Amino acid sequence: MALYTLPELPYDYAALAPVISPEIVELHHEKHHAAYVKGANDTLEQLAQAREEEAWSSINGLEKNLAFHLSGHILHSIYWRNMSGDGGGEPLEKDGVGELADAVAESFGSFAAFKAQLSKAAATTQGSGWGVLAYEPLSGRLIVEQVYDHQGNVGQGSTPVLVFDAWEHAFYLQYRNQKVDFIEAMWQVVDWQDVARRYAAAKERGDSLLLAP
Repeated sequence: MALYTLPELPYDYAALAPVISPEIVELHHEKHHAAYVKGANDTLEQLAQAREEEAWSSINGLEKNLAFHLSGHILHSIYWRNMSGDGGGEPLEKDGVGELADAVAESFGSFAAFKAQLSKAAATTQGSGWGVLAYEPLSGRLIVEQVYDHQGNVGQGSTPVLVFDAWEHAFYLQYRNQKVDFIEAMWQVVDWQDVARRYAAAKERGDSLLLAP
């Protein structure tokens, strides 16, 4: 039985235009994201077979594949919800996301400084990867992470709350090789309500994630 399923988009393919074209949204969701879901489920089946047969010669590759596909599925599931055709701007108290706005200012000094760091992290990821705003429970602050592929270079225990997909499949049909232009345009569709909900949830359960003081 498949453990993971492709989530439905919370909007139609054209909802993020002109920042992201309908063609990219459809291909990205129906082909790329779906492939990570299938990959995670297939790898779990292969691991089950390895356990049954006590055949461990491929364990290193299988564990790597599971981390890759599962992380791809999780990050994409956040990515779609992080965006809205009515998004953009910055988190403000008058919009009901004051706690997030305060956390951004406390962690980075200002929204402008945070925006610059996340933009640069996403745009300069070597090869394929993501720029990620995450809640780090040990310090109780927000951090920016530069995620290689889907799973590398991540602080253990940190929870993603805002993700920028910097893989070429996220933008190449529309922006060609101008990754920087795509990252800058992404700020026009960020759904701060969704980011604020994720931040609140991560902060609430953060203390329970780690046993260390």
